[in-house]
Amino acid sequence: MFDTVLIANRGEIAVRVARTLRRLGIRSVAVHTEADAGAAHVRAADVAVAVPGYLDMDAVIAACRATGAQAVHPGYGFLAENAAFARRCAEAGVVFVGPPPAAIEAMGDKIRAKATVSKAGVPVVPGLAEPDDDLAETAARVGFPALIKPSAGGGGKGMLLVRAEDELAAAIESARRTALAAFGDGTLLVERFVTNPRHIEIQVLADAYGNVVHLGERECSLQRRHQKIVEEAPSPLLDPETRAKMGAAAVEAARSVGYVGAGTVEFIVHGETREHYFMEMNTRLQVEHPVTEMITGLDLVELQLLVAAGGLLPFAQEEVRLDGHAVEARIYAEDPARDFLPTGGPLLALRFPETAALPGGGGGGGAVRVDAGIEAGGVVGSAYDPMLAKVIAWAPDREGALRALDRALSETAVLGVTTNVSFLRGLLALPEVRAGELDTGLVERRLDRLVPAAGPPDEVLAAAALAFHDDLAAAGSGPWDVPDGWRVGGPAWTTWRLESRGRVCEVRVRGLPAKGAEVAVAGAPAVPARLTRGDGGVQVALGGAVHRYAAVRDGETYWLGRDGAAWSVTRHLLGDPGDRPGAAAAGDGVVRSPMPGTVLLLKVAQGDTVAEGQPLLIVEAMKMEHTVTAPVAGVVAELPARAGRPVEMDAVLAVVRPAEDGAR
Repeated sequence: MFDTVLIANRGEIAVRVARTLRRLGIRSVAVHTEADAGAAHVRAADVAVAVPGYLDMDAVIAACRATGAQAVHPGYGFLAENAAFARRCAEAGVVFVGPPPAAIEAMGDKIRAKATVSKAGVPVVPGLAEPDDDLAETAARVGFPALIKPSAGGGGKGMLLVRAEDELAAAIESARRTALAAFGDGTLLVERFVTNPRHIEIQVLADAYGNVVHLGERECSLQRRHQKIVEEAPSPLLDPETRAKMGAAAVEAARSVGYVGAGTVEFIVHGETREHYFMEMNTRLQVEHPVTEMITGLDLVELQLLVAAGGLLPFAQEEVRLDGHAVEARIYAEDPARDFLPTGGPLLALRFPETAALPGGGGGGGAVRVDAGIEAGGVVGSAYDPMLAKVIAWAPDREGALRALDRALSETAVLGVTTNVSFLRGLLALPEVRAGELDTGLVERRLDRLVPAAGPPDEVLAAAALAFHDDLAAAGSGPWDVPDGWRVGGPAWTTWRLESRGRVCEVRVRGLPAKGAEVAVAGAPAVPARLTRGDGGVQVALGGAVHRYAAVRDGETYWLGRDGAAWSVTRHLLGDPGDRPGAAAAGDGVVRSPMPGTVLLLKVAQGDTVAEGQPLLIVEAMKMEHTVTAPVAGVVAELPARAGRPVEMDAVLAVVRPAEDGAR
């Protein structure tokens, strides 16, 4: 086994790999950019080396030489599926903890991969690819809906569903642009879209001596925009016979390219017939690998290291045991109420559920496990994937695992950055999810039930007003220090104008919250209230109910978290909510960035005449493109946005002078 291993990654996967290295007594080396010098993965490692960028192969290999690292674990993303990097490692005498370069190349090209596994007898989805085939003609033959995919891609990046012929040209343009930017290869393929499909993948392991086994399947059908959200093992769909067939097909797919290490063979499965088609193979550790660890009791990172060091797989296929059920939820920095646009900002406070050990020490981490790469005090930017953490739960059966995961998410609080935690709890509660009736389109069909309302409940606004009021009272020496807080004969009402998620309303408070007060929200009758602080939060007694919140103040904003949900409530300092800084009246033509990111492409120039809804520019952040359109018909009067430049959320990108103003 190795003495020192360098982790060529960041975030939760780097922290997770470091955890196994520490358990095995192996010295771990982290690499980091200047911006990540204080990141969690740096503190998780024994040694840290600064590099210009995570994709800088020369710098990573130099860090191996400087620290004596004998091997590199690439995690996922970045250099994990880069055959050129694997070769560079070999040339430098450093072991790449992953498959041989030839296997990476064979499976990294979707077109070549389908041809290879098809020869090995693995069923594939019908479709054709460039350069031999014209995409438009192929799509017409395959039929709509169809999927456009980058040949060199993975993880759903650049993949687009085309429902009709008139959508095809724009989809090809977007997919090719994304493919070139992300993979340096704009080659595309088109294949039949299986209606109401299930996405089920098989975990495989192979050593250098020809031994290949599978560790069962993972159900990954709960997706949004081809990105996985919730994964579980085993699948509620498969019976033992289908599991054996798919496992055997996955093993043959791995053998067909001389695979060594841990990999995942992904299949599209018909939800009724259980017919399965090879989709792709990910030649790395998957984000969702913890659910397999939880039901097998195996540590996949340890097995990766063992095989990379030249060891034999320590078990045969018949010795693999699947015990219980595990479910994982991915926590993303995104706002479900704003069409899941990426978010960002400082992590003001962070609370995760307590973990508990699995019986027998299985699963590598507990009946509830948290893999996170974030810490309070850090900052979430737009340069990397928006996934912040994963919460995984295990139980003897599926119902118990779902219940345990929901409880764990209810105990999670991320304050300072809007996340999808509340959305995840809603998803887990859907009757279809509880019944195991899943498909890759389920989330999109149920969005109206899953996306939170525009504004927070009244009790949240009441809690924020009480917290603001209590801060004023605590800062002074007596009741006279609270504005409008005292009159002859007793306390007077103080009015707080608050905004959260587009809802602006007035909340009136009378008295001292810590000793007993009254509060009235949006003209409703006043109710008695009391606020108690402690343990990083506040407890609010409101009428006959008591609510506990994780709470932190950031300037004129209070962040409150409860039951997995989080709200930012801002105090207005100006009289008219419409006068607040950055606000724009509806229809005034001011176009703002919907998310922090980078301007990828300008589609208009200053002075151009545009129609309402016409694309103006494209903003990209965290593996996602967003087309910004004209809010009104008129002329592009201002265009401060520049291609290639970063922008903050709500930054002014353009101003369209409405046509009714006389612009032509």
